[in-house]
This record gives sequence, C-alpha cells and structure tokens, in this order.
Amino acid sequence: MNDASQSPAAFPADTPTLLVKIFGKDRPGITAGLFDTLAAYGVDVVDIEQVVTRGRMVLCALVTAPTGRGADGELRATVHTWAEASQMQAEIISGRGDNRPRGEGRSHVTVLGSPLTAESTAAITALITGAGGNIDRIFRLAKYPVTAVEFAVSGAEPGVLRSVLSPQAAARGVDVAVVSAGLQRRAQRLVVMDVDSTVIQDEVIELFAAHAGCEQQVAEVTAAAMRGELDFEESLHARVALLAGLDVSVVDKVRSEVRLTPGARTLIRTLKRLGYQVGIVSGGFTQVTDDLKERLGLDFAAANTLEVADGRFTGRVTGPIVDRAGKARLLRSFAEQAGVPLSQTVAIGDGANDLDMLNAAGLGVAFNAKPVVRQAADTAVNVPFLDTVLYLLGITREEIEAADELDGVVTG
Repeated sequence: MNDASQSPAAFPADTPTLLVKIFGKDRPGITAGLFDTLAAYGVDVVDIEQVVTRGRMVLCALVTAPTGRGADGELRATVHTWAEASQMQAEIISGRGDNRPRGEGRSHVTVLGSPLTAESTAAITALITGAGGNIDRIFRLAKYPVTAVEFAVSGAEPGVLRSVLSPQAAARGVDVAVVSAGLQRRAQRLVVMDVDSTVIQDEVIELFAAHAGCEQQVAEVTAAAMRGELDFEESLHARVALLAGLDVSVVDKVRSEVRLTPGARTLIRTLKRLGYQVGIVSGGFTQVTDDLKERLGLDFAAANTLEVADGRFTGRVTGPIVDRAGKARLLRSFAEQAGVPLSQTVAIGDGANDLDMLNAAGLGVAFNAKPVVRQAADTAVNVPFLDTVLYLLGITREEIEAADELDGVVTG
C-alpha cells in the first residue's frame, strides 16, 4: 500500500485506524459497495489497494476509526453483514496511524522469465531481502512473450540491489533490471540502440560480403571484434577492404535482405507514442541506417559510410569512424540535441563496441549480448524480443496493446 508517512503533521501517528480487508470472487460493484457501507460512519480514507488475480479480488482499505460509543463495533458488524450478502469475506484489524514508513532507497526491480519459475522467484526475493530491501508491492507487467513482474522495493539503494541481483540473474534463468523509483521514470527519455544483432537480426557487413563472395572471411573478423579480441577500427578497415569493386547497386538488395528483430517495430512505435526520442548508432553503414531511420520514423541515426567512386565501393570508409568511443560520443550528442539529461537515456546493444555507450547511459541494456557485455551492463535481456525492454521502463503489455488497438495496428 502507498506510503503516506511523508506528511506526519497532516496525519498524526496515534490516530486510531482500521484496516478493512475484503476478499473473494471479483465482480462489479464490490469496491463501491464497501465504501458506501463505510460512508455511513463518517470515516476518512487513508489508503486503498486492490488486486485481482485470476478472478479473485483482495481489496484493502485503511480508514480512520469511527468516533462515538459503540461505533467501532457497529461498523465491524455492518461490514461483515454486507460482505456476507455480497458473497465476500471480510477481516478488520485495529491499529494506529498510517502504514509504517518505508526505508531509504526506492527501486523498481523488474524480473523477466520465460518461464518465471517459483524457484527463481524465491531466489530473487531472498536476495532482495538479504540486501536489506523490503518488497512493498508486486505487479505483473506482461504474461507473454515473457512473464514480467515488477517489485517496488524500499530500504536498499538501487546500486546495492543491482550489484547483488545482476550476477545471480543468469544463473537463475531470469533477467533482472534495477532502476531508481521516482517521477523521472515516466519523464521523456532518449533511447539509443545498436543496429546489427540488436534492431536487426543481421550483421550488415556480412550481407554486403555475401554479394562480394567473401562472407566467411568477414564473419570471422566480425565475431572476433564483437568479442573484444580485435581493435574495432582496424577490423573495420580490414573487412571493408574486401568489398572493393562491389557495384553500389547492391545497396538496394542488402536493404531488402535486412530482417528486423522481433518486437523492434513495437518497441519503437510505443516509445514514440509516449513522447520518447529514439536513435540508432552503428559500426555498420549509413547506406542501411539511413533507410532504417526513414522506415522506422527514428529521430537520430549515425554510422560509418562506405566510400563510392564510379558506381563501386572503393574498399574504404569516409568521415569519422563510429567505433566503441564514437558510439558513446554520439549518445551524448543525441541527448544534447534532444534536450534530455544523460541520466534519462537508455542504451541497448550486444557487442563489445557498445560498452562505452551502455556505461554512459542512465540505463544500459545488454540485448542477447556477449558475456563481457552482459557482465558490464546495468541489466541484460536474453530473450529474442526487443520490445521486452519496454517492461524495464515500467510499460505494461496491456498499455502497449491498448495503444495498438487505438491505432489499428498489429503488435509485433
């Protein structure tokens, strides 16, 4: 239930209160019926919370105790009579004051599982408790394509929770994200994503290389670079050199071959509806990212550019190289242009060259990432659906689908 302890003068701690708990089969009119019953006793509402799970309701109302001789007993009897007539059960507990004050440090802990097992849930909740946290509320964000639940936690700093939960998440078969609670979670944000193997399922340079007949050579260098075993700029030049002489007309073919990651459209469409700005940065090529920017309605896009002369690729790139450090610089540049503090940015990527960007962002998300990236990022998502990142921002599946219905589109 909500914490009203921030205004102790407005609600003295010694005020007699009653916790009225109603539970049973959910049906229309139960909440209204309870408060109609309580209204006859002139009580004030201090707090309310209601949860419905598989058609079963639990309704809790914290109210001031009625004044006057015998009023407390009359209220109890009346509520029990009303509950019985409504085919519900009632429990009423006396106490004083509001809910106990919550501890310092507020966080939203989002847990994604496919499936989310009782064993993994027990482990995560035990780790929260062990870190000094108290779970104040639990809410389901989604039931498919993954089960996503959010824990509102107090009493432990977000950084402490993240350091405790992140190393254990993979071992427990779940993804866990910890973000600070507060109004900033719903504020306008900037989301910047890597492209290859993040927004799209492909490695663009490998698509070009397939048309040049050197796909295997390029793939081997790409894999080593993404693992952090090779300097990115050096590997980029080596791979691009293999494309020398390729006709530029291949660009249209490559664009048609690009496959969006499942959930990419839903993620971007939902973020844009909510007023977020969205960008992409890539160690790939503007010949593809410019097309993606237009197709997906993105606000920002940056990548390397393949040099062209006489209608063919020269085997070189032009302009500043977008590498690991370059991606972080572009994140900061996009944030400045968008008027969004760096603390309100979200970065998503999968490779070693995304690490600086992930670390610079307010929230860094490793998406189906290499081990070195998962270990360094704030959180990791290890399911093949990019829109699951929405749950880390507190956006529910129901909100996504409701917005899609209004727009007449199919989620995907």
